[in-house]
Amino acid sequence: MQDTAMVRNIALIGHGNSGKTSLAEAMLYTAGKNNRLGKIDDGTSTMDYDDEEANRKITISSSFNNYKWKKHDIYLIDTPGEDSFFNETIFAAHVCDSALFVIGAVLGVRGQTRKFADLIADRSLPSMIVVTNMDRERANFLQTVDQIKEQLPLSPVIVHLPIGAEDQFRGVVDLVTGKAFLFDGDGKGTLKEATIPDDMADEVAMYRESLMESIAETDEELIEKFLEEGALSEDELLAGLRKAVAAGEVAPVSVVSSTANKGTAAVLDLINDFLPAPSAGKARSGHKPNSEEAVECPPVADAPFAGLVFKTMADPYAGRLTIFRVFSGTLAGESFFNASKKTSERFGHLFLIEGKEQRPVDSAGPGMIVAVAKLKETTTGDTLCAADRQVILPTPEPLAPVITYAVSAKKGEEEKLFSSISKMLDEDLSLKMSRQQQTGETLVSGMSQVHLEVVGSRIKKKFGVEMELSLPKIPYMETIRGSAKAQGRHKKQSGGRGQFGDCWIEISPIPGGKFEFVDSIVGGVIPQQYRPAVEKGIVEAMEKGVMAGYPVTDVKVVLYDGSYHTVDSSEMAFKIAGSLAFKKAAPEAGLVLLEPIMTIVITVHKDSVGDIMGDLNSRRGKVMGMDSSPKGEIITAQVPMAEIQTYANELTSMTGGLGSFSIEFSHYEEVPTQIADKIVAARNAEQS
Repeated sequence: MQDTAMVRNIALIGHGNSGKTSLAEAMLYTAGKNNRLGKIDDGTSTMDYDDEEANRKITISSSFNNYKWKKHDIYLIDTPGEDSFFNETIFAAHVCDSALFVIGAVLGVRGQTRKFADLIADRSLPSMIVVTNMDRERANFLQTVDQIKEQLPLSPVIVHLPIGAEDQFRGVVDLVTGKAFLFDGDGKGTLKEATIPDDMADEVAMYRESLMESIAETDEELIEKFLEEGALSEDELLAGLRKAVAAGEVAPVSVVSSTANKGTAAVLDLINDFLPAPSAGKARSGHKPNSEEAVECPPVADAPFAGLVFKTMADPYAGRLTIFRVFSGTLAGESFFNASKKTSERFGHLFLIEGKEQRPVDSAGPGMIVAVAKLKETTTGDTLCAADRQVILPTPEPLAPVITYAVSAKKGEEEKLFSSISKMLDEDLSLKMSRQQQTGETLVSGMSQVHLEVVGSRIKKKFGVEMELSLPKIPYMETIRGSAKAQGRHKKQSGGRGQFGDCWIEISPIPGGKFEFVDSIVGGVIPQQYRPAVEKGIVEAMEKGVMAGYPVTDVKVVLYDGSYHTVDSSEMAFKIAGSLAFKKAAPEAGLVLLEPIMTIVITVHKDSVGDIMGDLNSRRGKVMGMDSSPKGEIITAQVPMAEIQTYANELTSMTGGLGSFSIEFSHYEEVPTQIADKIVAARNAEQS
């Protein structure tokens, strides 16, 4: 079992194309974990091994690996950098003790960068910043660091200053030790100590003093010494930096070229030196099941076992893999207790996940990220623990889906498709499946069209069934504006016993999505046993619609007169009479079309507010209010569902990925006449 003080677990976090996966590959290769440097562009990446990831050249699902460096055991999670898969990053950040925040020296701070930096800042997650792609044309290290200072809620302090840039990037100066290191140029990531270039002496002195000042400001004793003596010793600087990083007060900045494997060894050393071990951080705490009583989970090997499941994934060979972080104690043996589901689970082996491979291990202690296969009850978010010391650990709330499509399959494969989607729900908490009763469509909701397309590709690969996406039908309704009376009379004679039913009804509007039937018959003009049949006929007519085949709502019906025949009357005859009466009365009462109105809450940068307001207006939206928050301007509006079915794609386009929104059903509202006429005409043509 490892010494917990020598364990690190790290989430690589950053926007798409910042170089996270390439950095992970370089770290694994430099540490000797892999025997070659995996690259995304040529399909040799060990972290982005999924076919969909290789085709799209993006990380879609968090991937896992580990390495050993100078007696330390490091567990890595490479997280997605696309908005569509941000839930993966949220859950990884929740279970890791620290983060490598990755940003490209060419691209710098982009629109989406803020979202990932906010995640780190909101959690006060100890972090280190790695500026990648320093060997690329137009790479600018200092400009990138300035952008981080000015635009992101992080406090960068330069620890490694690059020697050269672009194709002249050849080494780094360690500002803590005051030593320079050059790259061997053998592609293995090794460093050799050298003298600081003469033309960098002043720059190094300036940035070393800036580093001392930044660290001194985080500690009262250090600031006193720095103000008195104008400098800190190397030991004081090391200790102060370590303490400030653990508190989330500063983020040391290093620099690499991952694809050329330059500077990676220096990053590995920084991880060991400055990012906290599980034992160095505050113990996670939860609560007892069915109680608010707190339970602390100390990060020591001999405490009772406690872990949190933060990901479930389907493996083609091992079956369903349950991945969890051990927070407390040591897991060994063949079973644990699932406190969330209140059941014991047995397992065959513990695994370390290494890309697409799994390596069996005998036990797992604090800080380790491990997996077990083929559990029956356990799902993402569950707490695993010792049965004699039960605890529920907090888990993040998944982001709500923002885009919905109807799904279908080839005839005969519908059940197979729906079963496949159900299995995907275990893997992906941002995916939801529902059924729209009115339209009869099965709906799948996710974070973007790309997200749902990826789900479809995976279903096809894993389960051999094609998921077809289409925009859902809008669940329009019909209602009436005024009151009307009508007679429904059904009389049929065909030899022998005939059919006879006769009723008079009055209909009027009633708000609130209701239907009310009032029996006002006086005397026996319609016998009691036939009156429920009148109501049933009216309800069926309302369900099928009168104007365009959409259900009718918000109607009060009063049955007040009628007649019957002692021989020919029947329940069926009065049911038909009720239906006929309603179909006559509804048009006279003034039928109108209703559409679902959604409440949408949009968060955008203030520079985008004008564009968003104009766009909402073009979608027949009504702005209900606007507020400011640290994350941006918050616009609340009500918009017809028909106008925002693909809003996730359009908001991304309008804001460059900076905008976000949530959406929920509000109420039904009358469709403007001009639009309603087109909808009714299209519907009637479809039904004819």
